[in-house]
Amino acid sequence: MAVSDAVVTASGVRKSFDEEGVLEDVDLTVRDGELLVLMGPNGVGKSVLLSCLAGSDRPTEGSVSVFDEPATARADTTSFLLQDALCHEKLTGRENVAFYDRLHPEFTDAWRDYADRLGIAEDLERPVENYSGGMVRKLELSIAASIDVPIYLFDEPTAALDLPTVQTVHDLFREKRAAGKTLVVASHRPMDADIADRVAFLADGEIAAAGTPDELLASLPPILETGTAHTGALADAIRGDPYAVAGNVRGFLPADGDDPDPAVDDAAAATGIDPDDLAVAEPTYTDLFNYYTNTGPDERPTHNR
Repeated sequence: MAVSDAVVTASGVRKSFDEEGVLEDVDLTVRDGELLVLMGPNGVGKSVLLSCLAGSDRPTEGSVSVFDEPATARADTTSFLLQDALCHEKLTGRENVAFYDRLHPEFTDAWRDYADRLGIAEDLERPVENYSGGMVRKLELSIAASIDVPIYLFDEPTAALDLPTVQTVHDLFREKRAAGKTLVVASHRPMDADIADRVAFLADGEIAAAGTPDELLASLPPILETGTAHTGALADAIRGDPYAVAGNVRGFLPADGDDPDPAVDDAAAATGIDPDDLAVAEPTYTDLFNYYTNTGPDERPTHNR
């Protein structure tokens, strides 16, 4: 997909709370009409960064611009879904919708379609305090997606949702992008990378890497897979920690000089594991996520931001 100039730019963004740094030096661009997935584990600062991009919070240092103006001056261009912060518990679902309808001049009736597609249309007369976590998320999504603006910032939109609903949310986001909207989706679920034009990983207070999913997958070092009984032996031969995938464990092999794809026999000799119990695995989004959350900053490659 062709993209034009950046519509959101973060430059040298730092954010601290009570002298504790959360964001250290974030540089990030979001391009017009793209769907950017901001990935990282819980607690790494994704919500804080989104708040700065939305203009609802100010960086301690650095700057954020939206359409070449300070983010704090452009609230009219952005719909921001902050995790677990949108709905009023004492109101019913319908009353929450009515509140945002009155609050935002660009609110539309699209919420009816979204509520139906997400399976909460029959629950709108109930107080939100009686909703499950997944139902609250669906209501928040229905509201935030119904505001007709150029830029959408979604914080953990698939949290607490089952797989069929995640697919519905992905379809909704693809429709927004096809309509020319710009989306930033923060997530700790590797499956959300599937909808991305670009993925940006937030780690150690900065953007560790950004690129298309294919570019980032191709950049990964060889991935060794074995059974869980060999977890300890595998840990002695890989960078970072072993992680579980579909009943097995995996880890990233160090680069071996000019040979980026060491043979299974060489890995077996290094680990003491029978070659029949080892395989070099094809990379997945789960591997991509673990690489940028389990390995140290000195071991990661550098990618464009």
